[in-house]
Amino acid sequence: MDFRNENGVLVARRNGETLRIEAWGKDSLRVRATMFSKFTGSDWALTEEPEALAPEIVIETDGGEPRASITNGRIKATVNFAGVITFYRDEKQILQEYYRSYGGTISKESRCLKVINREWKGVIGGSDYSLNLKFESNDGEKIFGMGQYQQSYMDLKGCVLELAQRNSQISVPFAVSNLGYGMLWNNPAVGNVTFGRNYTEWVARATKEMDYWITVADAPKQILANYTDATGHSPMFPEDRMGLWQCKLRYRTQDEVLSVARQYQKEGIKIDLIVIDFFHWTVQGDWKFDKTYWPDPKAMVDELHSMGIKVIVSVWPSVDRKSENFYPMMERGLLIKTERGAAQTYDYQGDCVEIDPFNPETREYVWEVCKRNYYDFSIDAFWLDNSEPDYGVYDFENYRYMDAPALECSNMYPQMYSRIFYDKMKDLGDGNVVNLLRCAWAGSQKYGNVVWSGDVPSTFEAFYDQLQCGLNMGLAGIAWWTTDIGGFMTDDVNDPDFRQLLIRWYQFAVYSAVFRMHGDRGPYDIPALDDRDWGGGYLHTGQPNELWSYGEDNYKIMKKYYDIRISMHDYIKSLYKEASENGSPLIRAMFYEFPEDKTCWELQDQYMFGSKYLAAPIFHLNQFERDVYLPAGTWRLTSDGSVYEGGQNVHVAAPIDYMPVFERI
Repeated sequence: MDFRNENGVLVARRNGETLRIEAWGKDSLRVRATMFSKFTGSDWALTEEPEALAPEIVIETDGGEPRASITNGRIKATVNFAGVITFYRDEKQILQEYYRSYGGTISKESRCLKVINREWKGVIGGSDYSLNLKFESNDGEKIFGMGQYQQSYMDLKGCVLELAQRNSQISVPFAVSNLGYGMLWNNPAVGNVTFGRNYTEWVARATKEMDYWITVADAPKQILANYTDATGHSPMFPEDRMGLWQCKLRYRTQDEVLSVARQYQKEGIKIDLIVIDFFHWTVQGDWKFDKTYWPDPKAMVDELHSMGIKVIVSVWPSVDRKSENFYPMMERGLLIKTERGAAQTYDYQGDCVEIDPFNPETREYVWEVCKRNYYDFSIDAFWLDNSEPDYGVYDFENYRYMDAPALECSNMYPQMYSRIFYDKMKDLGDGNVVNLLRCAWAGSQKYGNVVWSGDVPSTFEAFYDQLQCGLNMGLAGIAWWTTDIGGFMTDDVNDPDFRQLLIRWYQFAVYSAVFRMHGDRGPYDIPALDDRDWGGGYLHTGQPNELWSYGEDNYKIMKKYYDIRISMHDYIKSLYKEASENGSPLIRAMFYEFPEDKTCWELQDQYMFGSKYLAAPIFHLNQFERDVYLPAGTWRLTSDGSVYEGGQNVHVAAPIDYMPVFERI
């Protein structure tokens, strides 16, 4: 191994690989490697300029096998003669690359397996490599973060995660360990990670270089602070959007939108935003209102604004061949390309190809159309749906963007899509931009993205999974996270079991970042507005989804919790401020606030809403009581004011009109 100190960067070369380790922020290191003659220069999620640091680099070449180390504050990395890296926090080992091959005194394990720490294999027919990076597994370690996966496991140790974006699956590859470190897989390639008992394995199916970042701290809160310092902070969330967002699938006319808004005003319930969902347009990719049903969007927006209601409109990245924009965009190379077969990437309600936001000309084209047809009507925000993108078939090897094959960079698609709107709206001086997306990647928090959990079923099982999703998204730096209240897919809104689920989900949403009504509510017995096979009138609509839509008893509960949400405005504002300053999520794993409490590292059915409120949702049908663990301190139950000392489990009532919440006093 040839070691060198190149201007404060530890560089090592062996067998055609160049390894580069450098200080990158407080108590943090960035590690890169490539088989090419030079690095790409891409920073990917590490967009923030790190402070100038002077790490200590020691290179030893005499007296045996060469080795080197680099120390930046509390973190240290050593590299042995075979290029195996070991990381230390305060001189205590926390992570080591996995190596089982011949030569040297690398490991006491069997070395005849010829398994190495970083395995590069050329992609047949291309210039990229596949990369397999392995680490030793730490017994007893717990791993969190990594984004959103629809599963019941919050602790990811033992899990296999696909590093790919899908509807309701969000890869944000930042892991937080209970051993006091966080690791960002700073690579948008499609692949997978396995947090196995025998070893951890990161795989990129096509890439030009390895890139990861690792930081150490005493507790998750400081780990998140270091991470957001490196990848970007959320802007400050606007106060006028911290209340109720009203949405359904789907408001079909401007008269329907206005009638709903007027009824809310009559009921004395202030809504902050109303959402105009998909197929208000002519065809996908026209990005404009169907004038048959939306004859005067500007007048509609003006009336909504007069009520203090912001307006958000759905935009999809799919462009139908019937769209007026399809052939101009195809001719100019602004759409995703397929490697083989037909030029089609999406087939819902049309023959579509999706836009390529990696192309700056695409971003300019789409914004100009949306500005002309939406923003110039004073539309306030955009709902960037299908932002994974939602491929007809997730065959990532069949798609190519301007920058690279999809296999190499597809996980960054939702972030690039969001920047079509964020960058331009910021340039126009639009204050703190807030847009709604169904997907994200590392660093998306800095682009004004409210991320929701996708098209999930309306079941108690899915509800439970959403809490795991939200807590791990927060630990991956995405503080602005939300769900469809009641789930997205409902067969029958009149089913009393569904209505019970809706109330339990609604109670949870009050104690979360964004309070948003949405869902596809069956049965589908509402006739279409016309018999065309295109335009704003042909597609089905779901049943009503306003607060008063589910019967008087449920309406009373929802109004009660609406009032609770409004009463917490100043507190919620403080949580958004904290998210902007240090990356803290609004909904927090119990160990985030109580890292010294071992029990809190085991809990996944309760959470902290900020530092003040402990929320214990109800995840089962006909459940009207539950146990809650109270960490150290004094706690007041919000239902009756009872006071409890922490360090114990308590059993509390949970009637349908109450979700157990404890206030920390």
